[in-house]
Amino acid sequence: MVTGWVRKRTMVLALALAGSGLAALPQAAHAQDAEARLRKIEAEVKALQRQVFPGGDGRFFTPEVITPAPGSTPGAGNSLGSASTPITDILGRLDSIESQLTRLTSQTEENTHSVTQLALRVDEIEKARAAELAATQPVGSALPGTMTGTVPAPTGGAAGAATPGTRGTVSTSMPTPAATRPTPAPAASGPTAARLAAVQAIAKPTTDDAGEDEYTYGFRLWDAKFYPEAQQQLGLFVEKFPRHKRLSFARNLLGRAYLDDGKPREAAQWFLQNYQQDKNGDRAADSLLYLAESMIAIKDTNRACLALAEFSEVYPAVATGRLQAQYQANVAKVKCTKGK
Repeated sequence: MVTGWVRKRTMVLALALAGSGLAALPQAAHAQDAEARLRKIEAEVKALQRQVFPGGDGRFFTPEVITPAPGSTPGAGNSLGSASTPITDILGRLDSIESQLTRLTSQTEENTHSVTQLALRVDEIEKARAAELAATQPVGSALPGTMTGTVPAPTGGAAGAATPGTRGTVSTSMPTPAATRPTPAPAASGPTAARLAAVQAIAKPTTDDAGEDEYTYGFRLWDAKFYPEAQQQLGLFVEKFPRHKRLSFARNLLGRAYLDDGKPREAAQWFLQNYQQDKNGDRAADSLLYLAESMIAIKDTNRACLALAEFSEVYPAVATGRLQAQYQANVAKVKCTKGK
């Protein structure tokens, strides 16, 4: 009897122990699965660390995901206690991973913002540079097929720019003015009181056509031989009224104001521009002839002959009519070889 009872107790205890072991098996399996997933996450975070902070020798960043050594005790701040268990170890490592991910995300956003700002700044610089180049870009080739030059481009441009032809192969260049609207250099001592009074005495008309008033005032200044003042006034007209009916007159008169002021190089720029941008303009033929006169003044016979030849070919009626005397006078001043 005693032996049978002992056997029964032994069997019950064995079954209890076996049941206890079977219950512990799923927990061990879950722990192993969590450990594998955790190691995978840690590896991904380290890879992200290397990409955001290049260099793996520890000089660029301090690892924030540190796997405690077996048997070590987690930090004192662990709210679950000081004893190291699989659960507290996993929670501590997860907290470290979350902190690192937050830091990397913040750094990535800051870097993205900085790159965006740099791209915008570079775009602004490129646009400003393009606008500056456009402001100083030559309007087109000078005397079609014969002379190549640069002229100041007025603000806003001008309608009806002529398309160059294809006659001849001679190529030269003209000096480019420093600004769109030439500004006369003031005298060292400044204008005298008498000159200021004389300029102020010239009346500026006031009509319903503001552009006509500006041009007329510039003409009156030029006619009174106040050439620097006329240059400034006519340059202002060209800038403010690029589509006015007087534009061809104004550019030609602006060139004459420089030519009469003893500045043939500056004058040539405006004569050249007036001819280039509108060959059918009211004073385009005059400008081409005055361009030849400017070249004669600076003793550039080659370009003077080219301008005279172009004038006689493009404007034959004017060369034998309204401007015949001026044309013949300029031809007599230079000795051009045949074909020029």
